[in-house]
Amino acid sequence: MKRHDAREKAVQVLFQLDNTQDLTLEEAIGHILNEDESDAFFEQLVHGVTKHQQEIDEALEKNLENWSLGRLPKIERTVLRLAVYELQYMEDAPNRVVLNEAIELCKTFGDEKSSKFVNGVLSKFTQQ
Repeated sequence: MKRHDAREKAVQVLFQLDNTQDLTLEEAIGHILNEDESDAFFEQLVHGVTKHQQEIDEALEKNLENWSLGRLPKIERTVLRLAVYELQYMEDAPNRVVLNEAIELCKTFGDEKSSKFVNGVLSKFTQQ
């Protein structure tokens, strides 16, 4: 699985988990992957974001201006969590790649405004 595809599927899994309280991580992964094989990068993303979600959310709250995490549209919140996880916990992707991927994910799942918003928030993480 290509990294972009892994990120897309990870966003879908994390979005499902954000929307449904009675769904386990493994069930969400099963729904998204269906018959596709998983890979290490995808697994690292979904497990990493869920494991570190509290720290990621705290970091996001500090960098959101005039917004709270709960007020964000779910797709932006999901993409931000994924990107912040990559920026803070993974060292194998350059920051600009993580930002570009997050913007592309917003264009795929959100709209023009969401990609600009996510870019603005994430740029604060790359300047730290």
